[in-house]
Amino acid sequence: MSFVELVQLTKKFGDFTAVDDLSLHIEKGEFISLLGPSGCGKTTTLQMIAGLQQPDGGQIKLDGEDITHKAPNRRGLGIVFQSYALFPHMTVAGNVSFGLEMRNVSKETRNDKIRAALSQVRLEDFAERHPRELSGGQRQRVALARALVIEPPVLLLDEPLSNLDAKLREEMQIELRTLQQQVGVTTILVTHDQSEALSMSDRVVVMNSGRVEQIDTPVGVYDSPLNNFVSDFVGKTNLFSAVVNSIDNEQALIEIHGIIVGLPVTNLSVGDTVQVFLRPERIRLDASAADGIDAIVDAAIFHGDRWLFQIKCALGKIIATAPNAGEEIFRHGQSVKLSWPDDALRILTRSQNL
Repeated sequence: MSFVELVQLTKKFGDFTAVDDLSLHIEKGEFISLLGPSGCGKTTTLQMIAGLQQPDGGQIKLDGEDITHKAPNRRGLGIVFQSYALFPHMTVAGNVSFGLEMRNVSKETRNDKIRAALSQVRLEDFAERHPRELSGGQRQRVALARALVIEPPVLLLDEPLSNLDAKLREEMQIELRTLQQQVGVTTILVTHDQSEALSMSDRVVVMNSGRVEQIDTPVGVYDSPLNNFVSDFVGKTNLFSAVVNSIDNEQALIEIHGIIVGLPVTNLSVGDTVQVFLRPERIRLDASAADGIDAIVDAAIFHGDRWLFQIKCALGKIIATAPNAGEEIFRHGQSVKLSWPDDALRILTRSQNL
């Protein structure tokens, strides 16, 4: 039996269906991310788990108990909001203490738990400061300590890092994931940031228009997307429509805009139409290679740790990336040869030639 079970959850606002028949099983100690664009239903799902929204259909179970209609304060869940929702008139210690006071925990026990919680988030020396005296990252850690100090069975995170700058957000991703693993608390994160979901999660739930598109490991979602939406939303990708020209042992030769390339797959027939995808980082660009597809660098954009290239070739306009090796490797207008490893081109969808 799973620790958290969402069974055919549905939520409507008038004629609009925010969450449509969503089912999800989460194991104890697992870190799950609900990933999707604005309006996809991920925050509404989190609010239903928290008890802040009542579902119009379905069940929510926690460790076998049906909590669908249980009051939020009776669920015992820890919640960190996007805005952190700290009490400005209270000190850091006072904010962390609040949940314990509501549970009538003795003062001596409260003090011990507050010290332990602040130690977990490395804020032992900030106990008497107020939120206004803290940085964004420190306020985020106070909110996290306040949620964890009550030792919740489940930690709910509603885009808690979205207000931080890019560098701090990456640092906090590492801190948050490390802390979650140390504490072992079951965690559900809502985010629209695919890199955040991929870097922190055990599994990712990709949502769109209130429905689940795919549930998989970060590697599975990225390398084996089930449809166009997942392929395009989770990372950058190049999509091509192709027709199977011939089958040779376990390799299919497919045609993309007049270019014949190999596809190492089975269960295809000559004449089948396939949609294939190619991740930008799997593409090789070489200005001196004898073999490959002729291409022209249309744009070269520097991102610090990597280069992003837009390439014009017979396949159309595609994007490719390469790590920063300390120098500009290709320039606008430069002629290059384009290639990729045998396993880089993958099938996204197929339709049989009937």
